[in-house]
Amino acid sequence: MASSQSGPALLCDLPAVELRRLIGTRRISPVELLADCLARIAAVNPVLNAVVALDVEGATQAARAAEASVMRGERLGPLHGLPIGIKDLNDTAGLRTTYGSPIFRDHVPQRDERVVAALRAAGGIILAKTNTPEFGTGGNTLNEVYGATGNAFDPALSCAGSSGGSGVALATSMLPLCTGSDTGGSLRKPAAWSGVVGFRPTPGLVASERRRQGWSVLSVQGPMGRDVADTALLLSAMVSADSRDPMADPRLGDPVTLTLRRPVDLATLRVATSVDLGFAPVAPSIRRVFAARIGALAPALGRCEAEDPDMAGIDRAYRVIRCTNFLAAFKGHYERDPMLLGANTRGNYEEGLRYSLADLAAAHAEQTRIYRAFQDFFTRHDLLLLPCQAMTPFPKQLPYPTEMEGLPLEGYFATSGITYGISMMGHPAICIPCGRDEQGMPFGLQIVGPRGGDAFLLDAAQALEAHFRDLPDCRRPLPDLAALAAAA
Repeated sequence: MASSQSGPALLCDLPAVELRRLIGTRRISPVELLADCLARIAAVNPVLNAVVALDVEGATQAARAAEASVMRGERLGPLHGLPIGIKDLNDTAGLRTTYGSPIFRDHVPQRDERVVAALRAAGGIILAKTNTPEFGTGGNTLNEVYGATGNAFDPALSCAGSSGGSGVALATSMLPLCTGSDTGGSLRKPAAWSGVVGFRPTPGLVASERRRQGWSVLSVQGPMGRDVADTALLLSAMVSADSRDPMADPRLGDPVTLTLRRPVDLATLRVATSVDLGFAPVAPSIRRVFAARIGALAPALGRCEAEDPDMAGIDRAYRVIRCTNFLAAFKGHYERDPMLLGANTRGNYEEGLRYSLADLAAAHAEQTRIYRAFQDFFTRHDLLLLPCQAMTPFPKQLPYPTEMEGLPLEGYFATSGITYGISMMGHPAICIPCGRDEQGMPFGLQIVGPRGGDAFLLDAAQALEAHFRDLPDCRRPLPDLAALAAAA
């Protein structure tokens, strides 16, 4: 499909920051915005399958109440009147939440989890659930409850995972803001293949009372938007110092520090680039695209030099450490009947059974060694730039690709090294759109900042985003909405 937007423009096509301004100044009504979101969902979702559950009645009531609050001149929250999509791993009161698993096919939570409640308290309207693989386990958004989600630029192809439904809903403006989560790249990779922004925050910035392994840096929740400013807006409502999450840090949860504060002068930045972190499989075509993007960007930077951080041993450490979450989460299901779990989840659980306590100790020691080397790396560099996807999208019905431009692959996270390597360090990372790859599909640039430097990273990402708008090959691509509607 073509990579240019066409079809009638609706309110939902405007940036979330602009929509919030228009609502606050009584230029538009939350009821009108909701109607346009529902119209766009009806037009394109049948061919994409990104939105999998809707609360039209509840959202309509909330939109009317939001409109009344504006007209009364009440104090408005940062997300007031904005429809929001919630990844189907988050509990939403009264709205079906399946986690992509047949075990929970008919599950309707009685209460919101913390982050969803925070979005409602900020004025957000919880309209939809977005698709995810079973329990978020997989690099493709495909499950036995709802099926596969198609890529907004070609519905026959994958949108990645596990926050694929959110990425596609944003790409097509079905929703102005969506939530995501990320262990090995689940926020950043779908953003890359959808031409949108996904932000993985420093662990503890977005507190969660549901993380089973509270002291792990791997799994985080984060915001997704169509640009950096929208993503920062959603993040400002997600942060919390909730003490139920042992990683939560009140110093990281200050909303003032998360507001986009000032333009970053690109000419002052010391930037390192790495196409593969020194170990990760990356397709030849993606290597060429990345080199071209860096070549176009480098003259604007204060310093830009290729340097791979020391990641020796990170792949083995990740395999061992990630399995502990599966052992903690799925013991009851597996012992009752292993076939209750899908192939990815079951395979990770069984892999975990093969490791010993000595393996886990060695993995944590290796992670710590690499982390300390990474801190030294960031004394020399302000940012690290690398690709956000190792390959171009593959057919959506494949659980995962088994080859990459002739390179054999093993397992569904074989293409995730360039994202899970960063996850293991606990640093914030953001994916921003950066043109298209050689197949005409969206290409995402991953930007990594210093640990705890979330606000600085957002500021720098916004400066890069603005710079890319002036470079024809680096602008955000848009899907062909008219073609998607016709296909639906």
